[in-house]
Amino acid sequence: MIIVGVGAGPGMLTQEAISAIRDADLIYGSKRAIELVRDHITTGCTVEVIEDYKRLRELPDEALILSTGDPMLSGLGYLNGKVIPGISSMQVACARLKISQLKVVPITVHGRALDPEAVAFELRRGKSVFLISDASTDLEGLCHHLESCGLSRRVAVLTDLGYPQERIDLGSTSSPPSIPGLSCILLGDF
Repeated sequence: MIIVGVGAGPGMLTQEAISAIRDADLIYGSKRAIELVRDHITTGCTVEVIEDYKRLRELPDEALILSTGDPMLSGLGYLNGKVIPGISSMQVACARLKISQLKVVPITVHGRALDPEAVAFELRRGKSVFLISDASTDLEGLCHHLESCGLSRRVAVLTDLGYPQERIDLGSTSSPPSIPGLSCILLGDF
């Protein structure tokens, strides 16, 4: 099994990823991941949309699995097999905002409960926090908690990174931006 990072958006595939995709006979991925690599899939390759992520370990050894962003940042890198890295949303966000990745701690709340105290802990340590969010992320509630702890910080909501409609909305914990669409969030002193 090969797990391939397809990048955060269009045009973010590495040459290693392109080669692996072109050589594959069997590809699994989300609709978005498949769309990002469609131009590199060869005729005769079987392509399947992942319907049940809990059953990925049951896929055949020759399967190539597409993972949006980088498989090792809240992706599918936990699966057995070779991992080909991709450009992560955190890398793109740091590049857009000109923030060193060494100053950033990633926390995923995608499909998980948000722990405001985990975010507060990292901010107290002088780090910025990169949140991999989903539709249920309560940014306003998180910011209210941080303000009540005396942790006033800047907030950036980065939406549709790498896509033509990409946008970055800046605010603060006292006045956070809204979270439209496919977004990630950066909080800190930047």
